[in-house]
Amino acid sequence: MGPRAVLIGPPGSGKSTVGAELASLWGVARRDTDTDIEQRAGKSIPDVFLEDGESRFREIEREAVADALAEHDGVLALGGGAILAEGTQALLEAYASAGGTVVFLDVSLAAAAPRVGLNASRPLLVGNPRAQWVALMDARRPIYERLATVSILTDKSTPPEVAAQIDAAAKERA
Repeated sequence: MGPRAVLIGPPGSGKSTVGAELASLWGVARRDTDTDIEQRAGKSIPDVFLEDGESRFREIEREAVADALAEHDGVLALGGGAILAEGTQALLEAYASAGGTVVFLDVSLAAAAPRVGLNASRPLLVGNPRAQWVALMDARRPIYERLATVSILTDKSTPPEVAAQIDAAAKERA
């Protein structure tokens, strides 16, 4: 059936840390498509953006997400912009329709800023990182909300608390 849960959300929402907690709680493997992209490209994500451009990054990302959805049976964390690809949206919709759990980890700018530092290692946040983050969320929030079968605000929760909330929601959906 694919992953036990797929985590989506913006930078700083906790996809990587919550994914590790949830995988540990469930005794399954965790996979992060950002890591898959770096392995496929043989370089860091900022270097892919700089040397190859965003369109090439998105192409690699679409392939990485499709492969992970097909192959991985643990907890899967997607990069923040992965949901922008229509093909990825269709795959996530099919996964959710088949009973899969797509978790939107929501976060405010105030909570996200110290978590990610909103620094230059985030290629799409170069320049005015706070304004860029807000613009990204304005564009992406409707997609996150539409794709999610579960939404959790992570602002005031620890990763173990968020993992416990996902576990409870997944049990309700089962």
